[in-house]
Amino acid sequence: MKKLTTEEMGRLSVEEFRQSEKLPLTVVLDNVRSLNNIGSVFRTSDAFRVEHIALCGITATPPHREIHKTALGAEDSVEWSYHEDTAACVKELKESGYKVYAVELAHDSIKLGSGQLPVGSGRYALVLGNEIEGVQEEVMELCDGYLEIPQAGTKHSLNVSCAAAIVIWELFKQLRVKN
Repeated sequence: MKKLTTEEMGRLSVEEFRQSEKLPLTVVLDNVRSLNNIGSVFRTSDAFRVEHIALCGITATPPHREIHKTALGAEDSVEWSYHEDTAACVKELKESGYKVYAVELAHDSIKLGSGQLPVGSGRYALVLGNEIEGVQEEVMELCDGYLEIPQAGTKHSLNVSCAAAIVIWELFKQLRVKN
């Protein structure tokens, strides 16, 4: 067996990526501390053609060497913006017609894989929170719902970049077929 070469993979250039149709999804990072987590979310967002990343609060922004270390250039392909206040960002998204879901363990959360994921046509936003505190309560109250990744271990939490990858993948599978 032989690995594919970069040429055989048919990867898009940054310019082709920018011109391509995107998944109608914005990822909102609410006070994410780790620069490696931020870079990883950029890289995952590039892989699944996420339309936008909103970096909020203490979440660092590119250009930054530590973000680049895990993003590997995805910070140049995926559109992003900075917002001082996550709640204000979520309000703007909702006013623009987005359905906003926090990825958080919460009462009435929808478990991925349950068949109840509220995906149809339209635009969506996922809010992922701080590595210790999660999504701010004020932001949770603004969301249309909560998405939960079913887990069977003892920790009941995942690294924020891992959680982002799982939920983005799930939405990618559903949205790319419907839109």
